[in-house]
Amino acid sequence: MNKRIFGIRVIEILIFTGIYFLLSVVYHTAILFNTPLKYRDYSDYLSIRSWFDAAGLQYVIMFVITTIVWVVIFRLCKRWPIWDRLALHVAGLPLFIFFAWKVYHYVCELIGFTHLTGSGEVWDLYIPMLIYLIQFSLLHAYEYYVINQRNIQAEMELKNIALKSELSAIKAQLNPHFLYNVFNTINASVPKEMEDTREMIAELADLFRYQLKASREDLVSLKEELNFVSQYLKLEQRRFEDRLSIYIDVPEELLSRKIPPMLLQPLVENSVKHGISPLVQGGEITIIVREKAAKLVFEINDTGVGIANKENIFNLGVGISNTQKRLQKMYNSTLQFSDNIPTGLKVYFEL
Repeated sequence: MNKRIFGIRVIEILIFTGIYFLLSVVYHTAILFNTPLKYRDYSDYLSIRSWFDAAGLQYVIMFVITTIVWVVIFRLCKRWPIWDRLALHVAGLPLFIFFAWKVYHYVCELIGFTHLTGSGEVWDLYIPMLIYLIQFSLLHAYEYYVINQRNIQAEMELKNIALKSELSAIKAQLNPHFLYNVFNTINASVPKEMEDTREMIAELADLFRYQLKASREDLVSLKEELNFVSQYLKLEQRRFEDRLSIYIDVPEELLSRKIPPMLLQPLVENSVKHGISPLVQGGEITIIVREKAAKLVFEINDTGVGIANKENIFNLGVGISNTQKRLQKMYNSTLQFSDNIPTGLKVYFEL
């Protein structure tokens, strides 16, 4: 029942339609029992035509007008302030009553159905007004409930992320110098003729140092983040040798801008691991950063094997899924994936 039609859950559509049908049956029954006993026809009461004549047609009209008013207030104008949206009911209520009363009477006379006349017409004014006020009061209350539940869930997720980050920071601060000393010890034990290995260990220590900094700070400069990514890719280049090419295109004036740490590395790692690595000939990774309308626009392109089903990308590892969550919570942004030309994957996002 989580399936949606035009963004609305099927279960919600069925409940709302069922309520209208139930109201029409109740109204049809009320008319039957208000009919003098000698004129009552219980067999005719169960016929669809009798129901549609007595109540069904009017409630179908009200249901259609309700749908139109709902689309205007809860879809087209959903970003309006709540008081402006409530003010729309000043026009919605008379429109609803007009259709449930005058238009309904016109259609009845057109197709030969009966309707209330004389002083009884007041019920075709009173009942639609009552239905309109009750149903839209409930719809606004339900909307508030749904939004509130989403906010509570988002707040809980943020608290969980903050708690995990705090625990990670505490763990990282327990004895970071221990790992530095381990790196230095390993580096010192490597023979001098193995200079490349010594450099790799030193670079690995630098990567760890930045990760430790990232666990303590909310924002770093774009320059620091790019330096970290460059060091990581430099280590990967030692593994791939000439099979991996790297290009970074970032204007100088953007390097001082602040971004969350460890934002680019999971995306670059995904390009290396799932894009370039499977290819015998290797490939290239391009990182592009531009400014557009006061926002930073990031592109990470690779010439790897690409991914046919973009929906499965978040199942490749926690790095990309965590990056997506961070973008959504911090910037209301999202990762966008497309095919790179001629081959590979393109990742795009804005801050």
